[in-house]
Amino acid sequence: MLLDEHQSKRLFSEAGITVPKGVLCAPGNYQQVTPELSFPWFLKAQVLSGGRGKAGGVLRVEKLEDFIPTAEKIFGMNFGGKPVPFIRVEQGMDYEREFYCSFSISRERRKLLFTIGRQGGTEIESQDLRNLLVQEISLTGGMKTFHIRAAFFHLGLQKADWPSFYEFMVQLYKGVRRYGLLLAEINPLVINKAGEWTALDGKVEIDDNFLLQHSDLDRFYTPEHASREEQFARTAGLSYHTLSGSVGLMVNGAGLAMATMDLLNASGLPAANFMDLGGAADLDRVRTALRLLFSDDDVREIFLNIFGGVLSCRKVALAIAEALDNKAPSKPMVVRLSGNESEEGQRILRELNEPNLVIVSEVHDAIVALSKMAGEHSGVCDECLDVPGPLPVYVPKPFPSALSFEKGMPVLVQGITGRTAQLHTQLMLDYGTNIVAGVTPFKGGQHVCGVPVFNSVEEAMQENSIRGSIIFVPAPFAPDAILEAAQNGIDWVVCITDGLSQHDMLSVKEQLKGTKTRLIGPNNPGLIAPGRTKIGIMPGHAFSPGPVAILSRSGTLTYEAASRLTAAGIGQSLCVGIGGDPFIGTTFRDLMPALREDENTKAIVILGEIGGQAEEDLAAYVTETGFKKPVIAFIAGQTAPPGKRLGHAGAILESGHDINDKISAMKRAGFIVCPDLSHLPPLVGGALVRR
Repeated sequence: MLLDEHQSKRLFSEAGITVPKGVLCAPGNYQQVTPELSFPWFLKAQVLSGGRGKAGGVLRVEKLEDFIPTAEKIFGMNFGGKPVPFIRVEQGMDYEREFYCSFSISRERRKLLFTIGRQGGTEIESQDLRNLLVQEISLTGGMKTFHIRAAFFHLGLQKADWPSFYEFMVQLYKGVRRYGLLLAEINPLVINKAGEWTALDGKVEIDDNFLLQHSDLDRFYTPEHASREEQFARTAGLSYHTLSGSVGLMVNGAGLAMATMDLLNASGLPAANFMDLGGAADLDRVRTALRLLFSDDDVREIFLNIFGGVLSCRKVALAIAEALDNKAPSKPMVVRLSGNESEEGQRILRELNEPNLVIVSEVHDAIVALSKMAGEHSGVCDECLDVPGPLPVYVPKPFPSALSFEKGMPVLVQGITGRTAQLHTQLMLDYGTNIVAGVTPFKGGQHVCGVPVFNSVEEAMQENSIRGSIIFVPAPFAPDAILEAAQNGIDWVVCITDGLSQHDMLSVKEQLKGTKTRLIGPNNPGLIAPGRTKIGIMPGHAFSPGPVAILSRSGTLTYEAASRLTAAGIGQSLCVGIGGDPFIGTTFRDLMPALREDENTKAIVILGEIGGQAEEDLAAYVTETGFKKPVIAFIAGQTAPPGKRLGHAGAILESGHDINDKISAMKRAGFIVCPDLSHLPPLVGGALVRR
């Protein structure tokens, strides 16, 4: 959650950081505002977009009679296409020097960065590179005195300024950790004649996952920065963003939602929004989502794209029918149901007999139907949608130890007594996974699904040989569960839990170094070696044994891709959901050496997303090692607007990064880049034939 300057300074003040005196005023009340502040005043537009100073969003007022006309001028501005919701009226102050200071989480370096600059201000980006000192801070070890000392001497300060500088930086670092901040930027940071430090400006971003664990931090949320629809969706717990198109979108799963958004945009049917229902597409969520789309004046048609993995399409259909409440949808709707209980779901919706409701099983048919509704010609490519044949006959060989996931591999379930854990424990057992033990503290001696429960991993290890663990514990306790498994020498740990903060994951990654444990996740569907074992929540019906490995950042995309390949007669050797968070355990690149040696794996499918460097790192590995097996890649979220996190915390187009750079890197490495999922079976089949 990105905070405006006023909320950033509220947080700084709570953290013991000195900020200038200031008050907030809104368009409807600024005429009555008479702050008890000494002149001069600075009137600052409170917006989330950058560059407000250069654009005239910060103005100086010397006397009271100039306040209202100056405020009117700022309230008449637009930043990023949005009006100014508030102005912060701030008392000016005298200071000797101004500097730059920030703490930020670096995805590229996988560290907390402490940056200090000899000069601050609006021209910080154009300053000489020697202006900045950047130091890496370990989240396990924390910031040390030598970090602060190096920053102090870099600024060329006097010895008398050391005590106040040291105290300021200690307080700021404590605030970063206390509030789970991804960014705490002070530009400028100033010092006055008395040696007192003040955050003259501030920019703060709180980790959304940390926010989920500390709901009291919602006090810093400013709804005026969001659209009405975004506010409504946030209250309902939906991942939602307003876009500029006309087709309302409702999808289960962030990866599939991104892929659907891309397909709509490429087909001349621009999406009006991004919406991920998540795995809980129940009545309340479906009703809320439909109400939101029906009330949006920009939405002309609605597309529901549901792939049932564990989620039942029948239950989704019942939720849609109940949400419509025996009334015709107020806008034309296309519903695509595929996967688990999809035929039953389609039957339920067809029996509604609503002409405004079109039911299909394939995305391609949905695009055609939407095109007719919109009076547009679909740009969907119809070429190459059939699998070339005949495909080589797949004859599996004994599964090599390089991949480790053989039939009978002993598995532990951490958090086994929880409702979700019990559901998936039974599904894993039904698939044939050898679950030998479960762990829930203080519930040792019980049995879940016939599996004995222990109080600790150590107790479970004393009575069982365990090589894999799957974690279902809540996010605040998941880091400890991961490290407990690693402490006991478990080879593979699959963390299904979502909502882990970036601070926690960076700390976990540091502590896993030097252990033999390999972490899959967090926030992922786990893994499946079709026909052998499943350690995760992937739906077994979507997968079949075969020669293709699937590595993915998205759960639902994995199920959809595997289901399409299976339907085309192309099975899988191993499928791993590595997770969609910015910081994860095992990457695409980490898994490739084993797949390189696996004689049963003839091709690799990569299901990637915008954001991060995972796909570029993989491309570099393929180039550096001369990897010979064909790699087919699909990237979701290519048409996403910059700066929007689309469901997965790691799926974001960051400033200075271009999606075309990611795709170009893969093409240079020889990847076959897939335009959409309908082309995946023919492209994979063709690669297998040519091989």
